Order: sequence, then C-alpha cells, then structure tokens
Amino acid sequence: MFAIVGATGKVGYATASALRKAGLPVRGIVRDAAKGNRLREIGCDIAVADLRDTAGLATVIGDASGVQVILPSDPRAKDTASDMHQTIESLAKALEQTRPKRILAVSDYGAHVAHDIGMPSLFRAFEARLGQLHGQKLILRSAEHMENWGRALPAVMASGVLPSFQEPLDMACPTISAPDLGRIAADLWLRPASAKDNKDNKDNKDIEIVHAEGPRRYSARDVAAALGQLLGRAIDVRAVPRSQWRDAFERVMNASLADLLIKANDARNEGGLVDVEPGGTVCRGTTGLIDALRPLIAAR
Repeated sequence: MFAIVGATGKVGYATASALRKAGLPVRGIVRDAAKGNRLREIGCDIAVADLRDTAGLATVIGDASGVQVILPSDPRAKDTASDMHQTIESLAKALEQTRPKRILAVSDYGAHVAHDIGMPSLFRAFEARLGQLHGQKLILRSAEHMENWGRALPAVMASGVLPSFQEPLDMACPTISAPDLGRIAADLWLRPASAKDNKDNKDNKDIEIVHAEGPRRYSARDVAAALGQLLGRAIDVRAVPRSQWRDAFERVMNASLADLLIKANDARNEGGLVDVEPGGTVCRGTTGLIDALRPLIAAR
C-alpha cells in the first residue's frame, strides 16, 4: 500500500494515477473528503486527516509500506513559517509511530544551502527532521512549478505586461510542471528495490536525494513569449522593483510568507543557490512551459 499525503494536489494526483495504472494500491490522504472523488474514480482508497493532527494522521497512514509526503503552506495561517514548522513536526511524529519502510518527501531546490534563504530553508529543516526517521528516505527536490506563473495571468491579461520578481529578465531558471513532478515521484517508487532497500535495520537512516526539473530552463522573457503565443498578442515583461516587493507580496499574503518568498527570490536572483546541489542527480520532466501554461489560459 502506498499512502500519499496531499493526494488531491497536482503532484499527489499524478503520482496516484501512475501507481494505479501500474496496478498498485493507493491510499489518498486528504483534508477534505469532498475533494476525493477524482481519486475514488481511479480506484484509490480515501482517508481524511489534518496534517496537524498527529494521531489522526498516524491512523490513516496505518500499515502503508510507502508514504509520500509534501509540506504545504496554509494560506489561512497567520504565521506561515511557524505553521510549517509545526506541520513538519506533526508529519515526522506520525511517521515515527507508523514506521513505513520507505518515505518519499517532496522538497525544494536550494534546500542544501546552509544559510537562511527563506522558503528553501524551511525545506532544509523538513529534510533534517525526516533524516531522523527509520527506513529508507528519498528526498525529491522540486524546481519551481511552471504553473506558479498563472498567478500573474490577471495582470497580464488586463495590461499586456508580465510582472516578474525574477531578474535579470533573461536569466534562465529551473522549473517543472507539477504533474511531471508527480510522475517522476511515481517512477522513483516503481524502481526495482535494491538490496539496500530490503535491509531490515531499525537504525537505518539512509537518505537519497534526487532533483526534478523540466526539459529546459526558462527566463521571464521566455514566459512572456509563451503567454503571448497563447493569448495571440504581444506581452511585455517588466521586473518589479526590489523596493516594491514587500508591498506587492503583503497585499495578497501574510507577512511571514512574504518574508519567506522575498528571501527565496533574492537567493534565486543571486544565482546558483536555488538550484541543484553540486553533484546532485537530476530527473527531467517532459512538459514544456507553453504546454504547462495552456490549460491555465483555457480555464480563464
């Protein structure tokens, strides 16, 4: 049995779909049972739990031999950093109680960086806490999702200008389609087990780290060009001045999340930080930027 935490999201659903196509049993762990219909349609069991409810989460993980976990940020939280740290601890304690043989955790590019770079540093803490657990741990570090550019669509469609926190505008950055990330996770689950995987060692703390990004890297100018092609009009791109970042973020999110994203954007724009760990293994998705953006345009 594979238990997937956050199975209704793009990443979790793609993993669940691939595992079900391979004929494997999947338990989708969701916060809202009403959102589990798509998972039921592909033959998943559905279990409801809040990530902050350690006992409830341990109950629904149950006897699953493999557990896929993701660390979400709750838009309702007043302090995102504190909330995510509490979620990390709840997840870890539930996994300590259930002791699955294998854990796959979705993490973030830049989690290897030792100093504080915002959101990736929270994932560094996530990885460190999971490293204390029993069993085989596979850390799947994800590049930024292509779909995140969809947040700018209202402004783009209204003004013909793509605002970017990514600068220089022609700097190519790692990115991946969220469903591709889920499929890569499934491929990693489906790998033949090695002798090391089959060891029954209660003190086993082995960790494997894999990075995931798309078939190529894209700049903000590339995004504007792709949106222009999809919208059938010229789209300009302009960097949001650094002095305006905090106001721009805090109009739509709490101050803690804004701070995490500001630091992460600074680190990305510095170059070489929100990236693959030196010498790291990279798996590549197949979805190009324009194909990731196309359904976002169609949905509007």
